[in-house]
Amino acid sequence: MSRKACFFASVLIFLTGAFTMLSAASVDHSKFAELNRNFSKPEELTSACLKCHNNAGTDIMKTNHWLWTRKTDKMPGKEGQMLEVGKKNIINNFCIAVASNEPRCTSCHIGYGWKDGNFDFTNQNKIDCIVCHDTTGTYEKFPTGAGYPADKDTVFPENQKLYKKPDYKFIAHNVGRPNRQTCGSCHFYGGGGNAVKHGALDKSLLDPAKEIDIHMSKDGGGMTCVDCHVADRHDIKGQLFSVSVENKDRLSCERCHTRNPHTQTLFVENQPDRTYDIFKNRLYMREKPEENFTSRVLDKHTERIACQSCHIKFYSTKHKTKVWWDWSKAGQKTPVGKPKVVKDQDGDPIYDGKKGEFRLAKNAVPEYYWFNGTVDHILVGDKIDPDKRPVQINRIAGECGGSDSKIWPFKVIRGKQMFDPENKTLVVPKLFGPKGSGAYWSDWDWTKSAEIGMKAAGVPYSGKFDWIETEMHWPLTHLVVSKENALSCNDCHSRNGRLAGLPACWIPGRDRSLVFDIFGILLIAGSFAGVTVHGALRYQAAKKRKED
Repeated sequence: MSRKACFFASVLIFLTGAFTMLSAASVDHSKFAELNRNFSKPEELTSACLKCHNNAGTDIMKTNHWLWTRKTDKMPGKEGQMLEVGKKNIINNFCIAVASNEPRCTSCHIGYGWKDGNFDFTNQNKIDCIVCHDTTGTYEKFPTGAGYPADKDTVFPENQKLYKKPDYKFIAHNVGRPNRQTCGSCHFYGGGGNAVKHGALDKSLLDPAKEIDIHMSKDGGGMTCVDCHVADRHDIKGQLFSVSVENKDRLSCERCHTRNPHTQTLFVENQPDRTYDIFKNRLYMREKPEENFTSRVLDKHTERIACQSCHIKFYSTKHKTKVWWDWSKAGQKTPVGKPKVVKDQDGDPIYDGKKGEFRLAKNAVPEYYWFNGTVDHILVGDKIDPDKRPVQINRIAGECGGSDSKIWPFKVIRGKQMFDPENKTLVVPKLFGPKGSGAYWSDWDWTKSAEIGMKAAGVPYSGKFDWIETEMHWPLTHLVVSKENALSCNDCHSRNGRLAGLPACWIPGRDRSLVFDIFGILLIAGSFAGVTVHGALRYQAAKKRKED
């Protein structure tokens, strides 16, 4: 290499290191003149952010947090056909679908103004930077504001909570990395309230005990969401199984832990990303686990059993989650015309006139299925088979002995929702909107709600509807506990254990064969008889020798 080339290489290496150090250093945003002014609306703050972070807008617009879809050509039954699949067009059995309900649903979108199907996904000024980067804890989107915060101090009538107009200048001076509060403001409250949807994501993770979540507890790993869900150009790693198709860009336990964690050093020492950099000092100090028969057997289990199956003992450990939602029961009102609400002994709603009847669960035992990470979904407008009930809203793939298939824990949400018996499609009802808009929550008319919702979704509608039972599977991957609190052998290896309903090859202690049972009994009986005869013969022989 020439002397000139060596010089430029040295300069490049120096500049790269300097940039890395500057990037890692904290920045006092209050020193920037661009941020030392009053902002009348949030788009003005976004515009100011993008003047320095001039590539961020382009990057964000490629992410599923912005688009609410991902491209895939691997949708089962539609392989080779490039589709957009995600929250934007997937049917669920919570609040059903986004179409026609945008102002309510998009209060958890990382943008401003997605109020209908005409939202401009190319307008960078509509990006909400501070919903993820606020560190003051003062920023909140208004629940029905299509992603906007309150433009003046406003009480939300459903819960009588006061939403204050944000101090954008104060927030801009205190931006930082996303934290549990910012991530949880949406992900803990999916489905309309704390713990409603996920079962393993709720506000208990803001400060969990070690027995609740070993990773996020300050007495455990002390981790935050973005320690695992690292970002590359704002593309956050990890895909929610319930709204994605392919088994790619997932986060796995093996990313930090080895594939043999019960006999090898607990952490992998070659992960070139931020999670590893943060925890490497702790990781190097880990001692190798004691190797014995039990630890070797447990490592063998990892070939066919997901880590979560043993280390997520229960879900919804602190707060109740919905496991049944029957929309067909909605419609009851109080004598004064308000939606009737019935609560259980703990004050949690089990009936709401606007939404129907619920069943709740706490400290719930997961259901277990073979799963290879791929999922089929019912999209808005897809045909269903009404003769196959309950309808599987998302169909998880996997089988005993299948490549990449492991036993996974799931929360399964069941319920009843509308479908079109002539077109054989699930109905997208318009739920949210002002009186006179046809929204069910305002006009209490399912016929109008269905007509308007299906028109907004662009799906043919026969004008007739009925109710059908559905199921949706949500894999569990949070609320991980330590080995001391994980499942024991008998929890699964028993006749009525956790895996009693799992279609499996053969599980010792659970499965039986009459032929093998008879053979075993005969073998034991034969052994006992042999020992008895042998003992009797020896006794007689010894007695005879004594007489002689």
